[in-house]
Amino acid sequence: MNSPDSLLFPGSADDGATVCSAKGCRSAAVWVLAWNNPKLHTPERRKTWLACEEHREHLSQFLGVRGFLKDVVTLEEWESPVTEGD
Repeated sequence: MNSPDSLLFPGSADDGATVCSAKGCRSAAVWVLAWNNPKLHTPERRKTWLACEEHREHLSQFLGVRGFLKDVVTLEEWESPVTEGD
């Protein structure tokens, strides 16, 4: 898989575009899979993988069976700032 913590993949069709973290996939990322490994990370720490529509379920299952998956949100939602009162 691409570097899980990287939201940018150098060398993609659009340099600096967000692409899926699935191995060999160069599709545009639509989803953010937030996860952590409780043996290595503090509970509040979130690492991220990106997923296109095609790979969201597969990557979610991969993290889920290990107990690592914490949240799945759209890339748009992940990038939007939290405003006061939300």
